[in-house]
Amino acid sequence: MTQEINSSGALSRFFALLKQSLKGGNIDFTQGSIRRAVLLLAIPMMLEMMMESVFALVDLYFVGHLENSSFAVQTVGLTESVLSVIYSIAIGMSMAATAVVARRVGEKDAVAASKAGMQAIVIAISINILIAVAGFAFATDILVLMGSSRASAEFGTPFMRIMMGGSFVIMMLFLFNGIFRGAGNAAIAMRSLWIANICNIILCPIFIRGLGPIPAFGLTGAAIATTIGRSVGVLYQLYNLFNGKGILKVVASYFIPDMKQIKALIKIAAPGILQFVIASCSWIFLAELVATTGGDEGSAGYQSALRIMMFFMLPAWGLSGAAATLVGQNLGAKLVDRAERSVFVTAKFNIAYMAIIMIICLLAADPMMWFFTNNAQVHDIAVKAIRILSSGYLFYGVGMVLLNAFNGSGDTKTPTWVNFFGFWTFQIPMAWLMAKYLSWGPTGVFWAIPIAEALMTLAAVILFRKGRWKRIEV
Repeated sequence: MTQEINSSGALSRFFALLKQSLKGGNIDFTQGSIRRAVLLLAIPMMLEMMMESVFALVDLYFVGHLENSSFAVQTVGLTESVLSVIYSIAIGMSMAATAVVARRVGEKDAVAASKAGMQAIVIAISINILIAVAGFAFATDILVLMGSSRASAEFGTPFMRIMMGGSFVIMMLFLFNGIFRGAGNAAIAMRSLWIANICNIILCPIFIRGLGPIPAFGLTGAAIATTIGRSVGVLYQLYNLFNGKGILKVVASYFIPDMKQIKALIKIAAPGILQFVIASCSWIFLAELVATTGGDEGSAGYQSALRIMMFFMLPAWGLSGAAATLVGQNLGAKLVDRAERSVFVTAKFNIAYMAIIMIICLLAADPMMWFFTNNAQVHDIAVKAIRILSSGYLFYGVGMVLLNAFNGSGDTKTPTWVNFFGFWTFQIPMAWLMAKYLSWGPTGVFWAIPIAEALMTLAAVILFRKGRWKRIEV
Protein backbone atom coordinates (compact mmCIF):
# COMPACT_ATOMS: atom_id res chain seq x y z
CA MET A 1 0.00 0.00 0.00
CA THR A 2 2.80 2.42 0.94
CA GLN A 3 4.58 1.66 -2.34
CA GLU A 4 1.40 2.39 -4.29
CA ILE A 5 0.97 5.71 -2.50
CA ASN A 6 4.61 6.64 -3.20
CA SER A 7 4.23 5.68 -6.87
CA SER A 8 1.04 7.71 -7.14
CA GLY A 9 2.75 10.69 -5.49
CA ALA A 10 5.75 10.48 -7.79
CA LEU A 11 3.48 10.29 -10.84
CA SER A 12 1.46 13.31 -9.75
CA ARG A 13 4.66 15.28 -9.11
CA PHE A 14 5.93 14.37 -12.57
CA PHE A 15 2.75 15.55 -14.25
CA ALA A 16 2.83 18.76 -12.22
CA LEU A 17 6.41 19.29 -13.39
CA LEU A 18 5.45 18.53 -17.00
CA LYS A 19 2.55 20.98 -16.82
CA GLN A 20 4.77 23.73 -15.42
CA SER A 21 7.50 23.15 -18.03
CA LEU A 22 5.00 23.37 -20.90
CA LYS A 23 3.25 26.39 -19.42
CA GLY A 24 6.51 28.31 -19.07
CA GLY A 25 6.93 31.53 -17.15
CA ASN A 26 9.63 33.47 -15.37
CA ILE A 27 11.48 30.96 -13.17
CA ASP A 28 14.57 31.58 -11.04
CA PHE A 29 16.96 28.68 -11.80
CA THR A 30 19.60 29.82 -9.31
CA GLN A 31 17.88 28.07 -6.40
CA GLY A 32 15.99 24.87 -5.65
CA SER A 33 16.48 21.34 -7.01
CA ILE A 34 18.93 21.09 -9.91
CA ARG A 35 17.20 18.00 -11.29
CA ARG A 36 13.92 19.91 -11.31
CA ALA A 37 15.57 22.91 -12.98
CA VAL A 38 17.08 20.69 -15.70
CA LEU A 39 13.73 19.06 -16.42
CA LEU A 40 11.81 22.35 -16.43
CA LEU A 41 14.19 23.64 -19.10
CA ALA A 42 14.90 20.38 -20.93
CA ILE A 43 11.32 19.22 -21.60
CA PRO A 44 10.29 22.25 -23.70
CA MET A 45 13.77 22.47 -25.26
CA MET A 46 13.63 18.82 -26.36
CA LEU A 47 10.15 19.28 -27.81
CA GLU A 48 11.34 22.48 -29.52
CA MET A 49 14.30 20.77 -31.18
CA MET A 50 12.20 17.75 -32.09
CA MET A 51 9.93 20.11 -33.98
CA GLU A 52 12.90 21.72 -35.75
CA SER A 53 13.97 18.28 -36.99
CA VAL A 54 10.42 17.51 -38.14
CA PHE A 55 10.77 20.20 -40.83
CA ALA A 56 13.34 18.11 -42.69
CA LEU A 57 11.52 14.81 -42.06
CA VAL A 58 8.21 16.12 -43.41
CA ASP A 59 9.98 17.40 -46.53
CA LEU A 60 11.87 14.10 -46.84
CA TYR A 61 8.68 12.04 -46.60
CA PHE A 62 6.75 13.93 -49.27
CA VAL A 63 9.60 14.49 -51.74
CA GLY A 64 10.83 10.90 -51.23
CA HIS A 65 7.68 9.72 -52.99
CA LEU A 66 7.93 12.06 -55.98
CA GLU A 67 8.67 10.72 -59.46
CA ASN A 68 12.29 11.97 -59.43
CA SER A 69 12.77 10.93 -55.82
CA SER A 70 16.58 10.51 -55.88
CA PHE A 71 17.02 14.02 -57.35
CA ALA A 72 14.48 15.45 -54.90
CA VAL A 73 15.92 13.80 -51.78
CA GLN A 74 19.45 14.75 -52.79
CA THR A 75 18.40 18.37 -53.33
CA VAL A 76 16.69 18.56 -49.92
CA GLY A 77 19.76 17.04 -48.25
CA LEU A 78 22.35 19.18 -50.03
CA THR A 79 20.31 22.33 -49.46
CA GLU A 80 20.08 21.48 -45.76
CA SER A 81 23.88 21.04 -45.76
CA VAL A 82 24.30 24.54 -47.23
CA LEU A 83 21.67 25.95 -44.88
CA SER A 84 23.75 24.54 -42.05
CA VAL A 85 25.99 27.59 -42.55
CA ILE A 86 22.92 29.75 -41.88
CA TYR A 87 22.13 27.55 -38.90
CA SER A 88 25.70 28.06 -37.69
CA ILE A 89 25.39 31.83 -37.74
CA ALA A 90 21.92 31.69 -36.21
CA ILE A 91 23.03 29.28 -33.46
CA GLY A 92 26.19 31.33 -32.81
CA MET A 93 24.15 34.50 -32.39
CA SER A 94 21.52 32.72 -30.30
CA MET A 95 24.27 31.28 -28.06
CA ALA A 96 25.66 34.76 -27.50
CA ALA A 97 22.17 36.06 -26.76
CA THR A 98 21.47 33.15 -24.39
CA ALA A 99 24.79 33.61 -22.55
CA VAL A 100 24.47 37.38 -22.09
CA VAL A 101 20.71 37.42 -21.37
CA ALA A 102 21.05 34.51 -18.89
CA ARG A 103 23.98 36.23 -17.13
CA ARG A 104 22.03 39.50 -16.81
CA VAL A 105 18.92 37.65 -15.60
CA GLY A 106 21.08 35.88 -13.00
CA GLU A 107 22.30 39.32 -11.92
CA LYS A 108 18.63 40.45 -11.71
CA ASP A 109 19.19 43.20 -14.35
CA ALA A 110 16.14 42.90 -16.66
CA VAL A 111 16.89 46.13 -18.55
CA ALA A 112 20.39 45.02 -19.55
CA ALA A 113 19.00 41.57 -20.52
CA SER A 114 16.37 43.16 -22.77
CA LYS A 115 18.85 45.49 -24.43
CA ALA A 116 21.28 42.63 -25.10
CA GLY A 117 18.52 40.65 -26.83
CA MET A 118 17.51 43.56 -29.06
CA GLN A 119 21.11 44.29 -30.07
CA ALA A 120 21.54 40.63 -31.06
CA ILE A 121 18.58 41.01 -33.42
CA VAL A 122 20.20 44.04 -35.09
CA ILE A 123 23.43 42.10 -35.70
CA ALA A 124 21.64 39.00 -37.06
CA ILE A 125 19.53 40.94 -39.57
CA SER A 126 22.59 42.74 -40.92
CA ILE A 127 24.51 39.50 -41.47
CA ASN A 128 21.66 37.52 -43.02
CA ILE A 129 20.83 39.97 -45.81
CA LEU A 130 24.16 39.33 -47.57
CA ILE A 131 23.95 35.54 -47.27
CA ALA A 132 20.35 35.31 -48.50
CA VAL A 133 21.09 37.38 -51.63
CA ALA A 134 24.19 35.34 -52.51
CA GLY A 135 22.42 32.01 -51.93
CA PHE A 136 19.49 33.00 -54.14
CA ALA A 137 21.70 34.23 -56.98
CA PHE A 138 24.09 31.26 -57.10
CA ALA A 139 21.74 28.40 -56.14
CA THR A 140 22.53 26.14 -59.14
CA ASP A 141 26.29 26.65 -58.89
CA ILE A 142 26.24 25.85 -55.17
CA LEU A 143 24.42 22.54 -55.75
CA VAL A 144 26.92 21.54 -58.47
CA LEU A 145 29.80 22.52 -56.20
CA MET A 146 28.32 20.25 -53.54
CA GLY A 147 28.66 17.25 -55.87
CA SER A 148 25.20 17.22 -57.46
CA SER A 149 24.93 16.30 -61.14
CA ARG A 150 23.98 19.19 -63.48
CA ALA A 151 20.54 17.64 -64.10
CA SER A 152 19.87 17.24 -60.37
CA ALA A 153 21.12 20.78 -59.64
CA GLU A 154 18.86 22.37 -62.25
CA PHE A 155 15.92 20.31 -60.97
CA GLY A 156 16.53 21.53 -57.41
CA THR A 157 17.38 25.20 -58.11
CA PRO A 158 13.88 26.64 -57.38
CA PHE A 159 13.80 24.73 -54.06
CA MET A 160 17.18 26.08 -53.00
CA ARG A 161 16.41 29.64 -54.07
CA ILE A 162 13.29 29.77 -51.92
CA MET A 163 15.06 28.20 -48.93
CA MET A 164 18.07 30.53 -49.19
CA GLY A 165 15.92 33.59 -49.90
CA GLY A 166 13.78 32.73 -46.86
CA SER A 167 16.75 32.05 -44.61
CA PHE A 168 15.91 35.27 -42.79
CA VAL A 169 13.11 33.49 -40.93
CA ILE A 170 15.47 30.65 -39.97
CA MET A 171 17.83 33.21 -38.45
CA MET A 172 15.05 34.91 -36.52
CA LEU A 173 13.51 31.64 -35.34
CA PHE A 174 16.80 30.50 -33.76
CA LEU A 175 17.74 33.91 -32.37
CA PHE A 176 14.41 34.70 -30.71
CA ASN A 177 14.38 31.24 -29.16
CA GLY A 178 17.90 31.81 -27.82
CA ILE A 179 16.73 35.05 -26.22
CA PHE A 180 13.72 33.36 -24.61
CA ARG A 181 15.87 30.47 -23.34
CA GLY A 182 18.36 32.89 -21.81
CA ALA A 183 15.48 34.52 -19.95
CA GLY A 184 14.50 31.06 -18.66
CA ASN A 185 11.27 30.76 -20.66
CA ALA A 186 11.92 27.78 -22.93
CA ALA A 187 8.18 27.09 -23.32
CA ILE A 188 7.70 30.03 -25.73
CA ALA A 189 10.56 28.73 -27.86
CA MET A 190 8.94 25.29 -27.89
CA ARG A 191 5.50 26.60 -28.84
CA SER A 192 6.87 28.68 -31.72
CA LEU A 193 8.36 25.54 -33.31
CA TRP A 194 5.16 23.57 -32.73
CA ILE A 195 3.11 26.25 -34.48
CA ALA A 196 5.60 26.47 -37.34
CA ASN A 197 5.61 22.69 -37.82
CA ILE A 198 1.83 22.29 -37.72
CA CYS A 199 1.64 24.86 -40.52
CA ASN A 200 4.37 23.03 -42.46
CA ILE A 201 2.69 19.61 -42.08
CA ILE A 202 -0.62 21.03 -43.32
CA LEU A 203 0.87 23.04 -46.19
CA CYS A 204 3.45 20.52 -47.47
CA PRO A 205 1.03 18.10 -49.18
CA ILE A 206 -1.06 21.03 -50.45
CA PHE A 207 1.83 22.80 -52.18
CA ILE A 208 3.65 19.64 -53.28
CA ARG A 209 0.63 17.75 -54.69
CA GLY A 210 -1.76 20.64 -55.29
CA LEU A 211 -5.27 21.28 -53.99
CA GLY A 212 -8.11 23.14 -55.74
CA PRO A 213 -6.77 26.34 -57.29
CA ILE A 214 -3.28 25.69 -55.85
CA PRO A 215 -1.15 23.88 -58.48
CA ALA A 216 1.19 20.97 -57.70
CA PHE A 217 4.60 22.59 -57.23
CA GLY A 218 6.38 19.29 -56.54
CA LEU A 219 9.74 19.73 -54.81
CA THR A 220 9.42 23.53 -54.90
CA GLY A 221 6.20 23.24 -52.90
CA ALA A 222 8.15 21.80 -49.96
CA ALA A 223 10.26 24.96 -49.82
CA ILE A 224 7.17 27.19 -50.01
CA ALA A 225 5.43 25.30 -47.20
CA THR A 226 8.50 25.23 -44.94
CA THR A 227 9.19 28.95 -45.37
CA ILE A 228 5.57 29.90 -44.66
CA GLY A 229 5.49 27.62 -41.60
CA ARG A 230 8.66 29.12 -40.13
CA SER A 231 7.36 32.64 -40.81
CA VAL A 232 4.22 31.93 -38.78
CA GLY A 233 6.46 30.69 -35.94
CA VAL A 234 8.44 33.95 -36.03
CA LEU A 235 5.21 35.99 -35.88
CA TYR A 236 4.26 34.08 -32.72
CA GLN A 237 7.68 34.87 -31.21
CA LEU A 238 7.27 38.56 -32.05
CA TYR A 239 3.87 38.61 -30.35
CA ASN A 240 5.37 37.21 -27.14
CA LEU A 241 8.34 39.55 -27.33
CA PHE A 242 6.21 42.66 -27.72
CA ASN A 243 3.28 41.83 -25.38
CA GLY A 244 5.25 43.02 -22.33
CA LYS A 245 4.33 40.07 -20.09
CA GLY A 246 7.80 38.52 -19.70
CA ILE A 247 11.09 39.59 -18.13
CA LEU A 248 12.24 41.06 -21.45
CA LYS A 249 10.75 44.41 -22.44
CA VAL A 250 10.94 45.84 -25.96
CA VAL A 251 11.83 49.52 -26.13
CA ALA A 252 12.49 51.27 -29.46
CA SER A 253 15.73 52.79 -28.15
CA TYR A 254 17.13 49.28 -27.50
CA PHE A 255 17.36 48.77 -31.29
CA ILE A 256 19.65 51.77 -31.77
CA PRO A 257 23.10 50.24 -32.41
CA ASP A 258 25.16 50.30 -29.21
CA MET A 259 28.74 49.60 -30.26
CA LYS A 260 29.84 48.57 -26.77
CA GLN A 261 27.02 46.02 -26.51
CA ILE A 262 27.50 44.88 -30.12
CA LYS A 263 31.22 44.31 -29.54
CA ALA A 264 30.47 42.31 -26.39
CA LEU A 265 27.98 40.13 -28.26
CA ILE A 266 30.27 39.66 -31.26
CA LYS A 267 33.13 38.71 -28.94
CA ILE A 268 31.02 35.76 -27.77
CA ALA A 269 29.18 35.10 -31.04
CA ALA A 270 32.19 35.13 -33.40
CA PRO A 271 33.87 32.03 -31.93
CA GLY A 272 30.42 30.50 -31.47
CA ILE A 273 29.59 31.04 -35.14
CA LEU A 274 33.03 29.83 -36.14
CA GLN A 275 32.67 26.61 -34.15
CA PHE A 276 29.48 25.74 -36.01
CA VAL A 277 30.76 26.97 -39.38
CA ILE A 278 33.73 24.64 -38.88
CA ALA A 279 31.35 21.77 -38.17
CA SER A 280 28.99 22.72 -41.01
CA CYS A 281 31.77 23.00 -43.57
CA SER A 282 32.98 19.59 -42.45
CA TRP A 283 29.50 18.14 -43.04
CA ILE A 284 29.41 19.87 -46.44
CA PHE A 285 32.76 18.30 -47.35
CA LEU A 286 31.53 14.88 -46.21
CA ALA A 287 28.34 15.30 -48.26
CA GLU A 288 30.40 16.14 -51.33
CA LEU A 289 32.69 13.15 -50.66
CA VAL A 290 29.71 10.79 -50.44
CA ALA A 291 28.18 12.29 -53.60
CA THR A 292 31.37 11.81 -55.62
CA THR A 293 32.08 8.27 -54.38
CA GLY A 294 28.48 6.99 -54.13
CA GLY A 295 26.65 8.84 -56.93
CA ASP A 296 23.15 10.34 -56.69
CA GLU A 297 21.74 7.25 -54.91
CA GLY A 298 24.60 7.17 -52.42
CA SER A 299 24.14 10.86 -51.73
CA ALA A 300 20.36 10.47 -51.33
CA GLY A 301 20.86 7.54 -48.92
CA TYR A 302 23.37 9.46 -46.82
CA GLN A 303 21.19 12.59 -46.71
CA SER A 304 18.17 10.47 -45.71
CA ALA A 305 20.18 8.89 -42.88
CA LEU A 306 21.30 12.33 -41.69
CA ARG A 307 17.70 13.54 -41.55
CA ILE A 308 16.78 10.54 -39.36
CA MET A 309 19.87 11.09 -37.24
CA MET A 310 19.07 14.77 -36.73
CA PHE A 311 15.48 13.95 -35.80
CA PHE A 312 16.83 12.02 -32.81
CA MET A 313 19.85 14.25 -32.16
CA LEU A 314 18.11 17.62 -32.02
CA PRO A 315 16.00 16.69 -28.96
CA ALA A 316 19.29 15.68 -27.29
CA TRP A 317 20.68 19.07 -28.27
CA GLY A 318 17.60 20.64 -26.72
CA LEU A 319 18.08 18.68 -23.50
CA SER A 320 21.74 19.68 -23.38
CA GLY A 321 20.69 23.30 -23.94
CA ALA A 322 19.44 23.30 -20.35
CA ALA A 323 23.12 23.35 -19.35
CA ALA A 324 23.67 26.65 -21.18
CA THR A 325 20.87 28.48 -19.37
CA LEU A 326 21.70 26.98 -15.97
CA VAL A 327 25.43 27.71 -16.29
CA GLY A 328 24.77 31.29 -17.46
CA GLN A 329 22.25 32.17 -14.75
CA ASN A 330 24.19 30.50 -11.91
CA LEU A 331 27.48 32.11 -12.91
CA GLY A 332 25.61 35.43 -12.98
CA ALA A 333 24.46 34.70 -9.42
CA LYS A 334 28.06 33.73 -8.45
CA LEU A 335 27.01 30.11 -7.79
CA VAL A 336 29.90 28.37 -9.54
CA ASP A 337 29.50 24.98 -7.84
CA ARG A 338 25.80 24.88 -8.69
CA ALA A 339 26.63 25.69 -12.31
CA GLU A 340 29.05 22.74 -12.44
CA ARG A 341 26.59 20.34 -10.80
CA SER A 342 23.96 21.40 -13.33
CA VAL A 343 26.24 20.20 -16.15
CA PHE A 344 26.74 16.77 -14.55
CA VAL A 345 23.00 16.27 -13.97
CA THR A 346 22.19 17.32 -17.55
CA ALA A 347 24.84 14.94 -18.91
CA LYS A 348 23.30 11.98 -17.05
CA PHE A 349 19.88 12.69 -18.53
CA ASN A 350 21.35 13.02 -22.03
CA ILE A 351 23.30 9.77 -21.79
CA ALA A 352 20.11 7.91 -20.82
CA TYR A 353 18.21 9.45 -23.73
CA MET A 354 20.93 8.70 -26.30
CA ALA A 355 21.25 5.08 -25.10
CA ILE A 356 17.56 4.52 -25.85
CA ILE A 357 17.87 6.17 -29.27
CA MET A 358 20.94 4.09 -30.15
CA ILE A 359 19.00 0.88 -29.51
CA ILE A 360 16.04 2.11 -31.59
CA CYS A 361 18.29 3.04 -34.53
CA LEU A 362 20.17 -0.26 -34.48
CA LEU A 363 16.98 -2.34 -34.40
CA ALA A 364 14.54 -0.29 -36.48
CA ALA A 365 16.70 1.30 -39.21
CA ASP A 366 15.38 -1.02 -41.95
CA PRO A 367 11.60 -0.50 -41.57
CA MET A 368 12.15 3.16 -40.70
CA MET A 369 13.81 3.91 -44.06
CA TRP A 370 11.15 2.06 -46.10
CA PHE A 371 8.71 4.62 -44.72
CA PHE A 372 10.72 7.49 -46.23
CA THR A 373 11.80 6.05 -49.59
CA ASN A 374 10.68 3.45 -52.12
CA ASN A 375 14.12 3.34 -53.81
CA ALA A 376 15.85 0.09 -52.75
CA GLN A 377 19.39 1.37 -53.35
CA VAL A 378 18.79 4.58 -51.42
CA HIS A 379 17.19 2.52 -48.62
CA ASP A 380 20.14 0.11 -48.26
CA ILE A 381 22.74 2.88 -48.10
CA ALA A 382 20.66 4.85 -45.58
CA VAL A 383 20.24 1.81 -43.31
CA LYS A 384 23.99 1.16 -43.27
CA ALA A 385 24.67 4.84 -42.51
CA ILE A 386 22.13 4.97 -39.64
CA ARG A 387 23.58 1.88 -37.96
CA ILE A 388 27.17 3.09 -38.21
CA LEU A 389 26.38 6.65 -37.07
CA SER A 390 24.34 5.42 -34.09
CA SER A 391 27.41 3.65 -32.66
CA GLY A 392 28.63 7.04 -31.43
CA TYR A 393 25.41 8.31 -29.87
CA LEU A 394 26.59 8.09 -26.25
CA PHE A 395 29.63 10.23 -27.09
CA TYR A 396 27.42 12.72 -28.95
CA GLY A 397 25.22 13.04 -25.85
CA VAL A 398 28.06 13.95 -23.48
CA GLY A 399 29.77 16.17 -26.05
CA MET A 400 26.61 18.22 -26.63
CA VAL A 401 26.17 18.98 -22.93
CA LEU A 402 29.78 20.11 -22.52
CA LEU A 403 29.57 22.22 -25.69
CA ASN A 404 26.48 23.99 -24.37
CA ALA A 405 28.05 24.40 -20.93
CA PHE A 406 31.08 26.16 -22.43
CA ASN A 407 28.88 28.36 -24.61
CA GLY A 408 26.47 29.17 -21.77
CA SER A 409 29.39 30.46 -19.70
CA GLY A 410 30.50 32.68 -22.59
CA ASP A 411 33.56 30.53 -23.30
CA THR A 412 32.87 29.97 -26.99
CA LYS A 413 36.57 29.70 -27.87
CA THR A 414 37.18 26.31 -26.25
CA PRO A 415 34.56 24.37 -28.28
CA THR A 416 35.72 26.23 -31.40
CA TRP A 417 39.22 24.78 -31.04
CA VAL A 418 37.80 21.34 -30.22
CA ASN A 419 35.71 21.49 -33.41
CA PHE A 420 38.60 22.72 -35.53
CA PHE A 421 41.00 19.97 -34.53
CA GLY A 422 38.30 17.29 -34.36
CA PHE A 423 36.67 18.00 -37.70
CA TRP A 424 39.41 19.48 -39.88
CA THR A 425 42.57 17.77 -38.70
CA PHE A 426 41.00 14.38 -37.95
CA GLN A 427 37.50 13.68 -39.31
CA ILE A 428 37.95 15.05 -42.84
CA PRO A 429 41.38 13.46 -43.49
CA MET A 430 40.15 10.14 -42.08
CA ALA A 431 36.98 10.23 -44.19
CA TRP A 432 38.98 11.01 -47.36
CA LEU A 433 41.54 8.31 -46.57
CA MET A 434 38.94 5.59 -45.99
CA ALA A 435 36.57 6.67 -48.77
CA LYS A 436 39.13 7.13 -51.55
CA TYR A 437 42.52 5.73 -50.61
CA LEU A 438 41.12 2.55 -49.04
CA SER A 439 38.23 2.52 -51.58
CA TRP A 440 35.55 2.11 -48.90
CA GLY A 441 33.41 4.74 -50.62
CA PRO A 442 30.54 6.21 -48.54
CA THR A 443 31.08 3.58 -45.80
CA GLY A 444 34.45 5.16 -45.00
CA VAL A 445 32.74 8.53 -44.51
CA PHE A 446 30.13 6.95 -42.24
CA TRP A 447 32.78 5.45 -39.93
CA ALA A 448 34.85 8.63 -39.73
CA ILE A 449 31.95 10.47 -38.05
CA PRO A 450 31.49 8.47 -34.78
CA ILE A 451 35.25 7.95 -34.39
CA ALA A 452 35.94 11.68 -34.59
CA GLU A 453 33.02 12.53 -32.28
CA ALA A 454 34.32 10.13 -29.62
CA LEU A 455 37.77 11.78 -29.61
CA MET A 456 36.24 15.27 -29.52
CA THR A 457 34.10 14.35 -26.51
CA LEU A 458 37.16 13.04 -24.67
CA ALA A 459 38.98 16.33 -25.34
CA ALA A 460 35.94 18.32 -24.15
CA VAL A 461 35.81 16.35 -20.86
CA ILE A 462 39.48 17.12 -20.16
CA LEU A 463 39.06 20.83 -20.93
CA PHE A 464 35.86 21.10 -18.87
CA ARG A 465 37.62 19.69 -15.81
CA LYS A 466 40.36 22.32 -16.15
CA GLY A 467 37.68 24.92 -15.32
CA ARG A 468 38.62 27.89 -17.50
CA TRP A 469 34.90 28.38 -18.27
CA LYS A 470 34.25 29.29 -14.61
CA ARG A 471 36.31 32.48 -14.92
CA ILE A 472 34.78 33.94 -18.11
CA GLU A 473 33.30 37.46 -17.83
CA VAL A 474 30.49 38.52 -20.19
